[in-house]
Amino acid sequence: MGALLSTTEALVPHFRSLVSGLLPPASCVISDVEHVLHASKKMGLRCVTFWTTSAFAFMASQQLQRLVDAGIVPLKEAEQLRNGYLDDTVVDWVPGMPSDIRLRDFPSFIRTTDPDDAILKIILNAMACHRTTPSAIIFHTFDEIDREAMAAMSTILPPTYAVGPLPLLLGQVSGGGVVDTLESNLSRVNHASLEWLEGKRPDSVLYVSFGSIATLTSSQLVEFAWGLANSKKDFLWVIRDDLVSDGDGPAAAVLPPEFLEETKARSHVTSWCPQEAVLRHEATGAFLTQCGWNSVLESLSAGVPMLCWPFGADQYTNARYVCSEWRVGVEIGGDVKRGEVEAAVKEVMGGDGGKEMKRMAMEWKEKAAMAALPGGPSWVNLEKVVNEVLALQPSKISDTTGL
Repeated sequence: MGALLSTTEALVPHFRSLVSGLLPPASCVISDVEHVLHASKKMGLRCVTFWTTSAFAFMASQQLQRLVDAGIVPLKEAEQLRNGYLDDTVVDWVPGMPSDIRLRDFPSFIRTTDPDDAILKIILNAMACHRTTPSAIIFHTFDEIDREAMAAMSTILPPTYAVGPLPLLLGQVSGGGVVDTLESNLSRVNHASLEWLEGKRPDSVLYVSFGSIATLTSSQLVEFAWGLANSKKDFLWVIRDDLVSDGDGPAAAVLPPEFLEETKARSHVTSWCPQEAVLRHEATGAFLTQCGWNSVLESLSAGVPMLCWPFGADQYTNARYVCSEWRVGVEIGGDVKRGEVEAAVKEVMGGDGGKEMKRMAMEWKEKAAMAALPGGPSWVNLEKVVNEVLALQPSKISDTTGL
């Protein structure tokens, strides 16, 4: 832990060498890493935090020190992770968040019994840095979806700006050169998934992906598989090479032969696919996701309801908002059971509740698109970042030899 926290001092000389040689000279550094922010400030540069998740998850993480001071975190015993304590403990004092937010809805950093937990200490240090070091904080979100948290932060933090969803802002770039190149490259990569979707009925396919970090046990993989099979729905499933881990490291993702035989006419399994394109395809009706923030934003931007299986970090907070605040999804328990998976798929992709989720998801799709249009809130906020933060005259980089 000490070595990690000393990274700031070790970083400064190398970072200084890079930045001091830039022409024209740097005036501001944008980073999502607190060590870089500290280093920039020591060099006399303005620094801006780019927070890649939601404002409400940031606000929840900002409460960790208060939870520690109150004796709530770390947990008193491991049994509290299993006995309903996280579900029953309401934290009703978080600015900009629902008054019935539960301990289980906080980022996973609270799920420890160790007062010296390294990850918890890292997050506590990071949150302190982001409160005091940057000149501004940029959030990958948009005002309509994060209004309460953004308003609450405006009174306790440096200036904050919501500039998402970034893929939609990128789509507004005039001239289209960069955008056209990206779309052209995307269309050539792993097109088999998109080809498989062609000809499928609208909203008939479940897209399944657990992101780039989440892992399953072999047992969870099998339970998900049979839940999908028993739902009788078509599905496109991304299974990374390192998706399965059984404690000692990566394990082979072995799907039961009976499952493969039963679903071969209505499934497509791949190691990667162009997620945004899949979500925007008319055949895609729902998304089974670990609830990473990029995945949530991409799903909302496409008007696709979600089945949430949060794995870690801010994903528990995201799942709370998806299911309870925005009403565009359902949550699947961490102890995966095929019957629960089957029921969730059927509800989201055919039940009365699923129809309402689809209606709400389409409303969020429209709001996300409006935010990114020229003159929309995110567009205006990005212009403010450029004009109010980045365009200021650079400070002189210190020549102090001790840096």
